[in-house]
Amino acid sequence: MLVYPSSIDLSSSTLRYLTEQLAVRHREIGTWWRRLPAGRQALLALAHLRCGDTYAQLAAGFGIGIATVYRHIREAIEVLAALAPTLAEAMETSRAKAFVILDGTLLPIDRLAADAPYCSGKHKRHGMNVQVLTDPLGRLLWASPALPGSTHDLTAARTHEIVDALAAPGLKCWADKAYQGAGRQIRVSFRGRRLKRWKRRHNSSHAKIRCVGEQAMAVLKGWRPLRKLRCSTNRITNIVKAVRVLRHAPT
Repeated sequence: MLVYPSSIDLSSSTLRYLTEQLAVRHREIGTWWRRLPAGRQALLALAHLRCGDTYAQLAAGFGIGIATVYRHIREAIEVLAALAPTLAEAMETSRAKAFVILDGTLLPIDRLAADAPYCSGKHKRHGMNVQVLTDPLGRLLWASPALPGSTHDLTAARTHEIVDALAAPGLKCWADKAYQGAGRQIRVSFRGRRLKRWKRRHNSSHAKIRCVGEQAMAVLKGWRPLRKLRCSTNRITNIVKAVRVLRHAPT
């Protein structure tokens, strides 16, 4: 197999951050020798999470076995996922914000047509439903555990207790029409085609606010593996959390 140098469109501070977290992990479990040191393991994980390089490609590039690549990447994802904020922590952060934006997204997966629970009727494809909370500047505050793609956004929000969490501190929240009936704390646009002028103006201003959340999810899907996940559905939650932590890693 031919090997060539490449690049990752991430800052060196992201690499240093992940290297430090992995070094702490290695000391905790008492690992004194590894095929790859913490810095190389961090680079390996970033190449996979950002660029979507396969295990075979990474094994050839780093001169290690495919099984070792799998273990190193899985460990890095678990370390990052453990650093992701909980919903309660996200609500605490949101208290200082003017409002938050709630939206759901479908992460495509490679599943057969027979896997009905993962098929989204809205998107006509298989995937996993993830709910996200975004601040007014488009910063991703929190990402929920992944549910089968057939789950409605409002059902997912109630399953994760997002509706109750938003109601407790009285936070203002903007969301799309899928969250109709969630409660007064979640503001949605008006439904219907023949709306009065003031309702159309309301929907227009509502869409301008909510588009910030759409931009945040577009950035989230800039991480190539999230465009189509080919791993076990049990690992998707940790991958999303890991990406969230890397996206907003301290510099």
